[in-house]
Amino acid sequence: MTTTIDRRALLRGAASLGGAALLPAVPGWAQPMSAGLAASPGTGPAALTGSDIRLRIAHQTMTVDGRSGHAIGINGSAPAPLIRLREGETVRLHVENTLGEDSSIHWHGLLLPFHMDGVPGVSFPGIAPRSTFTYDFPVIQSGTYWYHSHSGLQEQMGLYGPIVIDPAGADPIVSDREHVIMLSDHSRLHPHAIFRKLKQQGGYFNYQKQTLAGVLAGRDQSAGERARWGAMRMDPTDVADVTGATYTYLVNGHGPRDNWTGLFAVGERVRLRLVNASAMTTFNLRIPGLRLTVVQADGLPVRPVTVDELQIAVAETYDVIVEPAENRAYTLVAESVDRSGMARATLAPRPGMVGAVPPLRRRPLADMKDMGMGGMGAAATPAATTAPAGGTAAADPACPPEHAAMGHCTPKAGTMDHAAMGHAATATDHAAMGHGGGQHAMDHSMRDFTNAPEVAKTPTVQTISPMPVDRTGEPGQGLDDVGHRVLVYRDLVALERNPDVRPPTREMRIHLTGNMERYMWAFDGKKLNEVTAPIAFTKGERVRITLVNDTMMGHPIHLHGHFFELVTGHGDHAPRKHTVQVQPGGTVTFDLTADAVGDWAFHCHLLYHMHAGMMQVVSVREAAA
Repeated sequence: MTTTIDRRALLRGAASLGGAALLPAVPGWAQPMSAGLAASPGTGPAALTGSDIRLRIAHQTMTVDGRSGHAIGINGSAPAPLIRLREGETVRLHVENTLGEDSSIHWHGLLLPFHMDGVPGVSFPGIAPRSTFTYDFPVIQSGTYWYHSHSGLQEQMGLYGPIVIDPAGADPIVSDREHVIMLSDHSRLHPHAIFRKLKQQGGYFNYQKQTLAGVLAGRDQSAGERARWGAMRMDPTDVADVTGATYTYLVNGHGPRDNWTGLFAVGERVRLRLVNASAMTTFNLRIPGLRLTVVQADGLPVRPVTVDELQIAVAETYDVIVEPAENRAYTLVAESVDRSGMARATLAPRPGMVGAVPPLRRRPLADMKDMGMGGMGAAATPAATTAPAGGTAAADPACPPEHAAMGHCTPKAGTMDHAAMGHAATATDHAAMGHGGGQHAMDHSMRDFTNAPEVAKTPTVQTISPMPVDRTGEPGQGLDDVGHRVLVYRDLVALERNPDVRPPTREMRIHLTGNMERYMWAFDGKKLNEVTAPIAFTKGERVRITLVNDTMMGHPIHLHGHFFELVTGHGDHAPRKHTVQVQPGGTVTFDLTADAVGDWAFHCHLLYHMHAGMMQVVSVREAAA
C-alpha cells in the first residue's frame, strides 16, 4: 500500500511539537514526525546502507524536551544513524574515533568473527583516540538489532543506534509500513557521577520509598511487614537502581514532551521494530486501543502471538504488528519498571494529532518471590510441582518437560523441601523465611551457601535465594494484575525448527549475585577483575545453563556471538535469543551450542552492573587433537 504524505503538513506538524523539529543532531529515522522506514534499503530516511559505511564518533549536544546537554554521537546525531543492511552481503564499517579517550562499537546480536565483535580487552584493543578501525564481516542473518559503545559509560551518553537487516529474499513478515521504536534513558548527570552516587548509596535515586501515608492508604506494607524487611536490610521499593529522579525516558531520542510521532493509514499493517537501548531501564510497553502481535524476538521470527502489553528488558528487541482501524491518534506508553516515569510517543494518521496519555500506574513492591522464596505461600510459581500428601511431587502440566526431567521445577506452597535446601525443617527456618524470629535466622537462611556451592563467599554476595523458581511463565514485576494479556517468555515459539536439537552433554549453574548497599555486582560472587579463568567451552558442544538470580532486581543477561534456546517447553521450536531477563529470585534455563570460536563477552546489560563487575568472558576453542 502506498500512502502520499504532504511534506508541508509534515513540517508544520513537526514544528507544532514544541521540540527542535528537524535539527541535524537528530538522525533521519528519528525525526519528530516519521512517515516510516522505506521497504527497501537506500530509500529510507537517511539510513546508512551499502557495503562500505563510515561512522564518526564525536562529542555533540543532544536536545531532549527542549533542553540541550552534552552527548556523544555518530555522524553528528544522537541517537546514532540507522544502519540498514541486507543478509548475504559483506560490510565494511570504518569507525573514526575523534574523542580524547578510547571508544568502540559492538554490533549487538550480530553473528560475526570474534575479533569484529567490538569489546575492548576481550575481542580487540579498542579504537584509540583520533584513530580509525575498520570492522569487516559477512552479514549472515536478518532482523532488528542495534549497535552501541562498549567502552566506559559512553552508551549512556547517546552512543547507540538501530540496525535493520533485510532478508536475502522476500520478507516473510508482511507489512505496509514500519517504524523503529528505540527506547532509552537520558540524564543530564554525567554517567560517572551517576555511578559514583550509586557507590555511595545504592538507593540514591529511589524517591518512591514507603511512607506512613502510603501505609494508611493501603499502597504500602504494614508496619510489621516493613519491620521484617528492615531486619533483612532490604527495601521492597528497590525495583530500579536509576530512576525517573534523574532519567528522562526517550523514544527515538525524544522525551515525553517532544512526543515523537509515527504516521499510519487506517487499515495498514504497521510493523514496529522495538529496541530497548537504555542503560538501566526495563520498560513495560503498551498502546491502549491496539493489540500487539509479536512476530520476532531478538531478530528471529516467532509464531505470531497477540498480547496487550510486553516487558522489554535492556538490550532486547521485539518486532510487533499493529493494525490501527480508527482514524485517531494512539499513544505508545513505555513505563519504567518501577513506574517512576514513562517514555511516550504517538501513532497517528495525520501530523499534529495527539492521543490521551494515561497516568502512571501504581509502583510495584518486591515480595517474597522476588527475595528468592518462590516456593512459599501464595507466591508459588506457575512452573511448580505439587506434592501430594505423604508422597512424591506430581508433575504440574505447566512445568516444561525438559525442566521436570532436569529437576528445575520447585515445590509449591506448603511443600518446602528443607533437606534440599541444606538444613533441617525447624522453627528457625520458618523464622528465616519471614514467619517470625530474629534477624540472625533471617540472615542465615539468605546467606546459606550450601544452596549455592558454586558461589564464592565474598562481600559481593548479599543474599542467596533459598528457593529460586522458574519465572519464564510470568509477565514481570508489577504486571500480574493489569487486567489484560502480557507477553511471557513461554508464549514465544520459534517459527522454524531449531538448527541444533541435540540434547546437552553437561550442565552449568551460574548465580547472579550482588550487594546493593555497596553497589557490587558479579557472577558467582566474583567480579570480572577477580576472575582468574574464562568460562570454557569446546567448539560444537551443547551445554545447558541455568541462571539463578540471587538478587531482588531483574538482570538482562547477554551472551555475545551466539543465540541460545530457552528451555520453556517448546522442544525443537524453543525460542532463540541472545539476551534474556532473569527476574528477581528467579531462574532461566537455556541450551547453548558453542559454535563460534573465540573470546566473547557474557554480562548483565544493565550498564552500571556491568561496569561494577557483572561480566565474564566465554572462551570457545577447538577440541584438542
